[in-house]
Amino acid sequence: MAVSEQRKEKNGEVLIEFRASFFAMKRLTSFPWTVIENDELAEFILDLLKQTCLHPLCRRFPPSVRYRRLFLSELIKRQEAAACDPLDELYDALAEALGVEETPECYKSYFLPSGDAISLLENVALISEGTTGLVTWEAALYLTEWVLQNQQVFTGRSVLELGSGVGLTGIGICRSCSPNRFIFSDCHASVLQKLRENVQLNGLSEQTSPSVRVDELDWTTASDETIRDIGCDTVIAADVVYDPDVAGSLVKLLVKILNCSSAERKLEIFICSTVRNPETYDGFKRQLETAGISHRVMSEPVPNVFPYDRLAPIELIKLFRVQEG
Repeated sequence: MAVSEQRKEKNGEVLIEFRASFFAMKRLTSFPWTVIENDELAEFILDLLKQTCLHPLCRRFPPSVRYRRLFLSELIKRQEAAACDPLDELYDALAEALGVEETPECYKSYFLPSGDAISLLENVALISEGTTGLVTWEAALYLTEWVLQNQQVFTGRSVLELGSGVGLTGIGICRSCSPNRFIFSDCHASVLQKLRENVQLNGLSEQTSPSVRVDELDWTTASDETIRDIGCDTVIAADVVYDPDVAGSLVKLLVKILNCSSAERKLEIFICSTVRNPETYDGFKRQLETAGISHRVMSEPVPNVFPYDRLAPIELIKLFRVQEG
């Protein structure tokens, strides 16, 4: 392969990485800036703008205003450091971003291997309105990556997601795995409102897709009748074991789900957690054991599909009744 063709191929790969990182609002310091050579910087910046701030997806589902400003300012700094000729499109894009008012909400988009994107309306702040459920957390990204690698686990199944948050994993399952039914659930009013918006903007409206539901589900008050009405044979949850009290409520709910499960189809439960506090996480596992629920760690490697940092350990476990394990 000629040198120019190799460089073109390399730049294409880098542009894809930049696009994924930009729409997921990954930290700018993690972008692969150093692979770009100065003699091709001006042309690359124009191509990069077309894949980020000038991409049609950015017009419809833009990252936060502050993030776009920082991104464009970084591009200008690198262009000026390389003594490249000024690029009108770059300064026009920055002027446009400077003229937009900042809001407490933004969009993040995550590209599937197919090239399609899941776009989510999220809050800019990690904690807002008294909840952490208005942003996408690392365990949801990891679980979605595992889902994409194990689509057969969800095909034709009735799936209940506990603590759906803004909806990444559930939307990924609905878009990629052809479940028979999918029930998103949460208990916080603001989270449920944003969850419904995200389900709809990804083409999964409850009105157009009867197999998709968004339910309010309070773990502390859910009755056996409610659980039987849901009628799931697969249960998933991500980043829900962050507080001892919440973990205790989750274990009690899981016991009810297991007790109400149909004997016709074996119930499968998967819980994915970012282990930020080992003591809290170990306490959750002890409560499971006390409640007669065993677990198995799903230890197979999960390839990175989305741009995020796995700084803290992430663990996915499958749950069983003790006699089933």
